[in-house]
Amino acid sequence: MSHRRLTSLRRDTLVMACLRSFMRCFLAGAGFNTRGLQNIGLVYAMQPGLAAIHTEPKRYRAALKRYVRHFQSHPFWMPCLVGIYLNVEKAIAAGRFPSAMLSKVKDTTAYSLSAIGDSVFAGSLLIFWALLTICLLLSGHTVAPLALGVSFFIGLQAFRGYTFVCGLRHGFRFLERLKRWNLINWGRRVKYVNAGLLLWLWAIIWPRPFDQWEWLVGMAALLLFARFVRTGVLSRVLAAAFFVIGIELFPLMERLMREFLSL
Repeated sequence: MSHRRLTSLRRDTLVMACLRSFMRCFLAGAGFNTRGLQNIGLVYAMQPGLAAIHTEPKRYRAALKRYVRHFQSHPFWMPCLVGIYLNVEKAIAAGRFPSAMLSKVKDTTAYSLSAIGDSVFAGSLLIFWALLTICLLLSGHTVAPLALGVSFFIGLQAFRGYTFVCGLRHGFRFLERLKRWNLINWGRRVKYVNAGLLLWLWAIIWPRPFDQWEWLVGMAALLLFARFVRTGVLSRVLAAAFFVIGIELFPLMERLMREFLSL
């Protein structure tokens, strides 16, 4: 067998191994544990790629040990991180990157992306999808919410695939491109849209008939309690309890106010 044929066979094996690593990222959460959090899922996803990169058993075991420690990040970033780590492992195997330096940058990268994921995905886009779906369903639409959910699902898988390929090709240099995306500010803009969707939801579910001023009083109360929660004056549980009690007492307070003003 010629040298070119051996090289082609090795390249195809590495491609298939990376593909298996990407598919395993969807199962990474199944190994969640209270000690290492996502470390078992990360090692499970990295195994095919590491086996193709480090053909010597000793180096393969050493590579596995670099990922069995504590690991935590947002699950939507798992393919991106696996791609970046596989790129680094190829550099380690070629002698271009010291293995001791990986542990210093691995956790920093994972935690930074975790913060972005919690803000953009969990704190913005998922809430946007939920609020818009609820508003559409309560407004009598059925096809639009389904199309919205399918679109978000396909978009998420495309995002995972794209970030995995970019991380695999560019390694840590891909983080510079992510920085230019300015995801944190985009998450803040989505939160403003969510506030508008929340107003739409209140307008749909508010008991009818109702006076406009009553609705404004309710929104003002929610904004006030939200301010108290944000500044730490009240906990979320107490703020919710006080708001529910205020809703129950509102008709009595309204009647007393009307009698006092002789309305």
